[in-house]
Amino acid sequence: MQISARQLAELLKGTLEGDPDILVDRPGKIEEATKGCLTFLANPKYESFAYTTNASIMLVSKAFQPRQEIQPTLIRVDDVYAAMAFLMEQFASSVARGPQSGQSPKADIHPEAVLEADVSVGAFAVIEQGAFIGAHTTIHAQVFIGRNVKIGAHVTIHPGVRIYHDCEIGDHCIIHANTVIGADGFGFAPQTDGSYRKVPQLGNVVIEEHVEIGSGATIDRATMGSTVIRQGAKIDNLVMIAHNVQIGAHTAVAAQTGIAGSTVLGAHCMLGGQTGIAGHLNIADGTRIQAQSGVNRNIKEPGSTLYGSPALPYHDFLRAYAVFRKLPDLQKRLDELERSKNS
Repeated sequence: MQISARQLAELLKGTLEGDPDILVDRPGKIEEATKGCLTFLANPKYESFAYTTNASIMLVSKAFQPRQEIQPTLIRVDDVYAAMAFLMEQFASSVARGPQSGQSPKADIHPEAVLEADVSVGAFAVIEQGAFIGAHTTIHAQVFIGRNVKIGAHVTIHPGVRIYHDCEIGDHCIIHANTVIGADGFGFAPQTDGSYRKVPQLGNVVIEEHVEIGSGATIDRATMGSTVIRQGAKIDNLVMIAHNVQIGAHTAVAAQTGIAGSTVLGAHCMLGGQTGIAGHLNIADGTRIQAQSGVNRNIKEPGSTLYGSPALPYHDFLRAYAVFRKLPDLQKRLDELERSKNS
Protein backbone atom coordinates (compact mmCIF):
# COMPACT_ATOMS: atom_id res chain seq x y z
CA MET A 1 0.00 0.00 0.00
CA GLN A 2 1.41 3.36 -1.06
CA ILE A 3 -0.09 6.52 0.39
CA SER A 4 0.84 10.21 0.56
CA ALA A 5 1.18 12.41 3.64
CA ARG A 6 -1.82 14.43 2.48
CA GLN A 7 -3.98 11.31 2.24
CA LEU A 8 -2.79 10.09 5.65
CA ALA A 9 -3.58 13.43 7.28
CA GLU A 10 -7.07 13.38 5.79
CA LEU A 11 -7.61 9.77 6.82
CA LEU A 12 -6.51 10.44 10.40
CA LYS A 13 -8.04 13.92 10.64
CA GLY A 14 -4.55 15.11 11.58
CA THR A 15 -2.52 18.26 11.04
CA LEU A 16 0.18 18.12 8.37
CA GLU A 17 3.62 19.73 8.68
CA GLY A 18 5.99 19.23 5.76
CA ASP A 19 5.76 17.79 2.25
CA PRO A 20 2.15 16.78 1.57
CA ASP A 21 3.11 14.70 -1.49
CA ILE A 22 5.77 12.49 0.08
CA LEU A 23 4.87 8.80 -0.17
CA VAL A 24 5.21 5.85 2.20
CA ASP A 25 4.56 2.17 1.52
CA ARG A 26 5.38 0.45 4.81
CA PRO A 27 5.60 1.05 8.56
CA GLY A 28 8.94 1.11 10.36
CA LYS A 29 10.37 1.41 13.88
CA ILE A 30 11.56 4.94 14.59
CA GLU A 31 15.14 3.80 15.27
CA GLU A 32 15.33 1.63 12.12
CA ALA A 33 13.02 3.30 9.58
CA THR A 34 14.32 4.18 6.12
CA LYS A 35 13.07 6.35 3.27
CA GLY A 36 9.53 5.35 2.34
CA CYS A 37 8.65 4.30 5.90
CA LEU A 38 5.89 5.61 8.13
CA THR A 39 6.90 5.74 11.79
CA PHE A 40 5.56 7.23 15.01
CA LEU A 41 6.64 8.84 18.27
CA ALA A 42 4.38 8.10 21.22
CA ASN A 43 6.77 7.28 24.08
CA PRO A 44 9.02 10.21 25.19
CA LYS A 45 11.87 7.72 25.79
CA TYR A 46 12.25 7.47 22.01
CA GLU A 47 12.30 11.20 21.29
CA SER A 48 16.03 11.23 20.48
CA PHE A 49 15.33 9.00 17.47
CA ALA A 50 12.90 11.58 16.10
CA TYR A 51 15.89 13.77 15.20
CA THR A 52 17.88 11.01 13.50
CA THR A 53 15.26 8.78 11.88
CA ASN A 54 15.28 8.35 8.10
CA ALA A 55 11.51 7.77 7.94
CA SER A 56 9.57 9.82 5.40
CA ILE A 57 6.53 10.47 7.61
CA MET A 58 6.20 10.47 11.40
CA LEU A 59 3.05 10.53 13.50
CA VAL A 60 3.31 12.66 16.64
CA SER A 61 0.88 14.01 19.20
CA LYS A 62 -0.58 17.46 18.79
CA ALA A 63 1.23 18.50 21.98
CA PHE A 64 4.69 17.42 20.79
CA GLN A 65 7.24 20.26 20.71
CA PRO A 66 10.49 19.29 18.93
CA ARG A 67 13.75 20.51 20.48
CA GLN A 68 15.75 20.08 17.28
CA GLU A 69 15.14 20.11 13.54
CA ILE A 70 13.13 17.15 12.27
CA GLN A 71 13.49 15.76 8.75
CA PRO A 72 10.32 13.63 8.29
CA THR A 73 7.00 15.15 7.39
CA LEU A 74 4.92 15.29 10.57
CA ILE A 75 1.28 14.39 11.03
CA ARG A 76 -0.10 15.51 14.37
CA VAL A 77 -2.95 13.46 15.83
CA ASP A 78 -4.84 13.28 19.13
CA ASP A 79 -3.86 9.67 19.94
CA VAL A 80 -0.67 8.41 18.30
CA TYR A 81 -1.10 4.75 19.35
CA ALA A 82 -4.68 4.60 18.13
CA ALA A 83 -3.78 6.25 14.81
CA MET A 84 -0.84 3.91 14.23
CA ALA A 85 -2.91 0.84 15.13
CA PHE A 86 -5.52 1.91 12.60
CA LEU A 87 -2.90 2.39 9.88
CA MET A 88 -1.25 -0.95 10.67
CA GLU A 89 -4.61 -2.59 10.01
CA GLN A 90 -4.73 -0.89 6.62
CA PHE A 91 -1.22 -2.04 5.74
CA ALA A 92 -2.04 -5.57 6.89
CA SER A 93 -5.20 -5.76 4.80
CA SER A 94 -3.22 -4.79 1.70
CA VAL A 95 -0.87 -7.75 2.10
CA ALA A 96 -2.02 -11.12 0.83
CA ARG A 97 -2.40 -13.54 3.74
CA GLY A 98 -3.18 -17.18 3.99
CA PRO A 99 -3.50 -19.88 1.38
CA GLN A 100 -4.87 -19.23 -2.05
CA SER A 101 -8.66 -19.06 -2.05
CA GLY A 102 -10.26 -22.49 -2.02
CA GLN A 103 -9.16 -25.83 -0.63
CA SER A 104 -5.73 -27.24 -1.35
CA PRO A 105 -5.84 -30.66 -3.02
CA LYS A 106 -3.35 -31.74 -0.36
CA ALA A 107 -5.80 -31.00 2.46
CA ASP A 108 -7.79 -33.86 4.03
CA ILE A 109 -11.40 -32.70 4.46
CA HIS A 110 -13.95 -35.24 5.63
CA PRO A 111 -16.99 -35.44 3.33
CA GLU A 112 -19.28 -34.82 6.30
CA ALA A 113 -17.52 -31.61 7.30
CA VAL A 114 -19.36 -28.41 6.35
CA LEU A 115 -17.42 -25.50 4.85
CA GLU A 116 -19.37 -22.35 4.08
CA ALA A 117 -18.60 -19.86 1.31
CA ASP A 118 -15.04 -18.65 0.64
CA VAL A 119 -13.31 -20.88 3.17
CA SER A 120 -9.59 -21.30 2.40
CA VAL A 121 -7.77 -24.46 3.50
CA GLY A 122 -4.01 -24.88 3.18
CA ALA A 123 -1.95 -27.94 2.33
CA PHE A 124 -1.94 -30.87 4.76
CA ALA A 125 -4.68 -29.40 6.92
CA VAL A 126 -7.06 -32.03 8.38
CA ILE A 127 -10.74 -31.32 8.99
CA GLU A 128 -12.58 -34.23 10.56
CA GLN A 129 -16.15 -35.50 10.47
CA GLY A 130 -18.89 -33.16 11.62
CA ALA A 131 -16.72 -30.05 11.72
CA PHE A 132 -18.34 -26.75 10.68
CA ILE A 133 -16.28 -23.87 9.25
CA GLY A 134 -17.97 -20.47 8.81
CA ALA A 135 -17.76 -18.25 5.75
CA HIS A 136 -14.57 -16.37 4.84
CA THR A 137 -12.46 -18.31 7.32
CA THR A 138 -8.82 -19.12 6.56
CA ILE A 139 -7.31 -22.44 7.66
CA HIS A 140 -3.55 -22.43 7.08
CA ALA A 141 -1.36 -25.42 6.30
CA GLN A 142 -1.02 -28.32 8.75
CA VAL A 143 -3.93 -27.29 10.96
CA PHE A 144 -5.88 -30.10 12.65
CA ILE A 145 -9.60 -29.60 13.31
CA GLY A 146 -11.23 -32.45 15.20
CA ARG A 147 -14.67 -34.02 15.12
CA ASN A 148 -17.67 -31.73 15.56
CA VAL A 149 -15.56 -28.60 16.02
CA LYS A 150 -17.48 -25.41 15.25
CA ILE A 151 -15.59 -22.43 13.86
CA GLY A 152 -17.29 -19.14 13.03
CA ALA A 153 -16.95 -16.73 10.13
CA HIS A 154 -13.94 -14.53 9.33
CA VAL A 155 -11.62 -16.61 11.52
CA THR A 156 -7.89 -17.02 10.82
CA ILE A 157 -6.15 -20.16 12.06
CA HIS A 158 -2.40 -20.17 11.51
CA PRO A 159 -0.16 -23.17 10.70
CA GLY A 160 0.13 -26.04 13.13
CA VAL A 161 -2.85 -25.19 15.33
CA ARG A 162 -4.58 -28.23 16.88
CA ILE A 163 -8.25 -27.96 17.83
CA TYR A 164 -9.59 -31.06 19.56
CA HIS A 165 -13.08 -32.50 19.16
CA ASP A 166 -16.25 -30.59 20.12
CA CYS A 167 -14.55 -27.23 20.74
CA GLU A 168 -16.18 -24.00 19.54
CA ILE A 169 -14.62 -20.81 18.18
CA GLY A 170 -16.61 -17.66 17.50
CA ASP A 171 -16.51 -15.18 14.63
CA HIS A 172 -13.52 -12.92 13.88
CA CYS A 173 -11.02 -14.85 16.01
CA ILE A 174 -7.30 -15.21 15.27
CA ILE A 175 -5.33 -18.22 16.51
CA HIS A 176 -1.58 -18.22 15.95
CA ALA A 177 0.78 -21.05 15.10
CA ASN A 178 1.08 -24.21 17.19
CA THR A 179 -1.55 -23.34 19.74
CA VAL A 180 -3.46 -26.32 21.17
CA ILE A 181 -7.14 -25.94 22.06
CA GLY A 182 -9.02 -28.69 23.85
CA ALA A 183 -6.30 -31.01 25.11
CA ASP A 184 -7.21 -32.90 28.28
CA GLY A 185 -7.18 -30.97 31.51
CA PHE A 186 -4.68 -32.01 34.18
CA GLY A 187 -7.00 -34.33 36.08
CA PHE A 188 -5.60 -37.29 38.02
CA ALA A 189 -6.98 -38.99 41.13
CA PRO A 190 -4.40 -40.25 43.66
CA GLN A 191 -4.72 -43.98 44.42
CA THR A 192 -4.00 -45.85 47.64
CA ASP A 193 -0.88 -47.39 46.11
CA GLY A 194 0.57 -43.94 45.35
CA SER A 195 -0.24 -44.03 41.63
CA TYR A 196 -2.61 -41.74 39.77
CA ARG A 197 -5.75 -42.60 37.86
CA LYS A 198 -6.71 -40.37 34.95
CA VAL A 199 -10.00 -38.50 35.31
CA PRO A 200 -11.74 -38.34 31.91
CA GLN A 201 -12.07 -34.80 30.58
CA LEU A 202 -15.52 -34.75 29.02
CA GLY A 203 -16.11 -31.03 28.46
CA ASN A 204 -14.88 -28.69 25.75
CA VAL A 205 -13.43 -25.23 25.10
CA VAL A 206 -15.65 -22.34 24.01
CA ILE A 207 -13.96 -19.27 22.55
CA GLU A 208 -16.28 -16.35 21.87
CA GLU A 209 -15.97 -13.77 19.08
CA HIS A 210 -13.08 -11.33 18.48
CA VAL A 211 -10.59 -13.30 20.59
CA GLU A 212 -6.92 -13.44 19.60
CA ILE A 213 -4.64 -16.20 20.89
CA GLY A 214 -0.87 -16.12 20.42
CA SER A 215 1.54 -18.86 19.34
CA GLY A 216 2.14 -21.90 21.47
CA ALA A 217 -0.70 -21.26 23.91
CA THR A 218 -2.55 -24.20 25.48
CA ILE A 219 -6.19 -24.08 26.51
CA ASP A 220 -7.39 -27.28 28.16
CA ARG A 221 -10.87 -28.73 27.79
CA ALA A 222 -13.11 -28.82 30.84
CA THR A 223 -13.58 -31.89 32.98
CA MET A 224 -17.31 -31.22 32.64
CA GLY A 225 -18.91 -28.20 31.04
CA SER A 226 -16.65 -25.72 29.24
CA THR A 227 -13.42 -23.81 29.55
CA VAL A 228 -14.52 -20.36 28.33
CA ILE A 229 -12.68 -17.42 26.77
CA ARG A 230 -15.11 -14.51 26.58
CA GLN A 231 -15.44 -12.07 23.71
CA GLY A 232 -12.60 -9.71 22.94
CA ALA A 233 -10.04 -11.40 25.22
CA LYS A 234 -6.40 -11.30 24.12
CA ILE A 235 -4.13 -14.22 25.03
CA ASP A 236 -0.39 -13.89 24.40
CA ASN A 237 2.14 -16.52 23.32
CA LEU A 238 2.93 -19.46 25.62
CA VAL A 239 0.02 -18.95 27.99
CA MET A 240 -1.38 -21.99 29.87
CA ILE A 241 -5.10 -21.97 30.66
CA ALA A 242 -6.27 -25.01 32.62
CA HIS A 243 -9.56 -26.89 32.61
CA ASN A 244 -12.78 -25.08 33.53
CA VAL A 245 -11.09 -21.66 33.65
CA GLN A 246 -13.17 -18.68 32.54
CA ILE A 247 -11.49 -15.61 31.09
CA GLY A 248 -13.68 -12.50 31.14
CA ALA A 249 -14.51 -10.27 28.20
CA HIS A 250 -11.69 -8.02 26.96
CA THR A 251 -9.19 -9.41 29.47
CA ALA A 252 -5.54 -9.39 28.33
CA VAL A 253 -3.10 -12.11 29.43
CA ALA A 254 0.63 -11.67 28.69
CA ALA A 255 3.14 -14.37 27.79
CA GLN A 256 4.08 -17.32 30.01
CA THR A 257 1.18 -16.80 32.37
CA GLY A 258 -0.35 -19.89 33.95
CA ILE A 259 -3.92 -20.05 35.25
CA ALA A 260 -4.88 -23.13 37.26
CA GLY A 261 -8.14 -25.01 37.00
CA SER A 262 -11.60 -23.56 37.69
CA THR A 263 -10.37 -20.01 38.28
CA VAL A 264 -12.65 -17.24 37.00
CA LEU A 265 -11.14 -13.98 35.75
CA GLY A 266 -13.45 -11.01 35.40
CA ALA A 267 -13.77 -8.65 32.46
CA HIS A 268 -11.12 -6.08 31.50
CA CYS A 269 -8.37 -7.63 33.63
CA MET A 270 -4.69 -7.27 32.68
CA LEU A 271 -2.13 -9.95 33.61
CA GLY A 272 1.57 -9.23 33.15
CA GLY A 273 4.02 -11.80 31.82
CA GLN A 274 4.75 -14.89 33.93
CA THR A 275 1.84 -14.29 36.27
CA GLY A 276 0.78 -17.41 38.16
CA ILE A 277 -2.79 -17.83 39.44
CA ALA A 278 -3.82 -20.70 41.70
CA GLY A 279 -6.95 -22.76 41.09
CA HIS A 280 -10.57 -22.22 42.14
CA LEU A 281 -10.18 -18.45 42.60
CA ASN A 282 -12.35 -15.52 41.58
CA ILE A 283 -10.58 -12.42 40.25
CA ALA A 284 -12.70 -9.27 40.12
CA ASP A 285 -13.32 -7.19 37.01
CA GLY A 286 -10.57 -4.75 36.08
CA THR A 287 -7.85 -6.38 38.20
CA ARG A 288 -4.29 -5.58 37.12
CA ILE A 289 -1.51 -7.98 38.07
CA GLN A 290 2.13 -7.01 37.55
CA ALA A 291 4.55 -9.37 35.80
CA GLN A 292 5.88 -12.39 37.73
CA SER A 293 3.28 -12.03 40.46
CA GLY A 294 1.61 -15.00 42.12
CA VAL A 295 -2.03 -14.89 43.18
CA ASN A 296 -3.30 -17.43 45.72
CA ARG A 297 -6.46 -15.76 47.05
CA ASN A 298 -9.71 -14.33 45.75
CA ILE A 299 -9.58 -10.73 44.57
CA LYS A 300 -12.94 -9.21 45.44
CA GLU A 301 -12.33 -5.48 44.86
CA PRO A 302 -12.82 -4.45 41.20
CA GLY A 303 -9.94 -2.47 39.76
CA SER A 304 -7.34 -3.84 42.20
CA THR A 305 -3.66 -3.60 41.25
CA LEU A 306 -1.39 -6.36 42.60
CA TYR A 307 2.33 -7.10 42.70
CA GLY A 308 4.62 -9.74 44.21
CA SER A 309 4.41 -13.38 45.17
CA PRO A 310 2.14 -13.89 46.93
CA ALA A 311 0.67 -10.79 45.34
CA LEU A 312 -0.04 -7.75 47.53
CA PRO A 313 -1.77 -4.48 46.71
CA TYR A 314 0.65 -2.69 44.39
CA HIS A 315 1.66 0.21 46.67
CA ASP A 316 1.92 -2.08 49.71
CA PHE A 317 4.39 -4.22 47.79
CA LEU A 318 6.51 -1.20 46.79
CA ARG A 319 6.68 -0.03 50.41
CA ALA A 320 7.57 -3.53 51.61
CA TYR A 321 10.23 -3.90 48.91
CA ALA A 322 11.80 -0.59 49.90
CA VAL A 323 12.32 -2.04 53.38
CA PHE A 324 13.44 -5.43 52.08
CA ARG A 325 16.25 -3.84 50.03
CA LYS A 326 17.62 -2.26 53.20
CA LEU A 327 17.68 -5.47 55.24
CA PRO A 328 21.40 -6.27 54.72
CA ASP A 329 22.37 -2.78 55.91
CA LEU A 330 19.94 -2.98 58.82
CA GLN A 331 21.40 -6.36 59.80
CA LYS A 332 24.92 -4.93 59.69
CA ARG A 333 23.93 -2.01 61.92
CA LEU A 334 22.16 -4.35 64.32
CA ASP A 335 25.26 -6.55 64.56
CA GLU A 336 27.39 -3.46 65.27
CA LEU A 337 25.00 -2.38 68.04
CA GLU A 338 25.15 -5.87 69.57
CA ARG A 339 28.95 -5.83 69.53
CA SER A 340 29.14 -2.37 71.07
CA LYS A 341 26.65 -3.42 73.75
CA ASN A 342 28.71 -6.49 74.65
CA SER A 343 32.11 -4.74 74.62
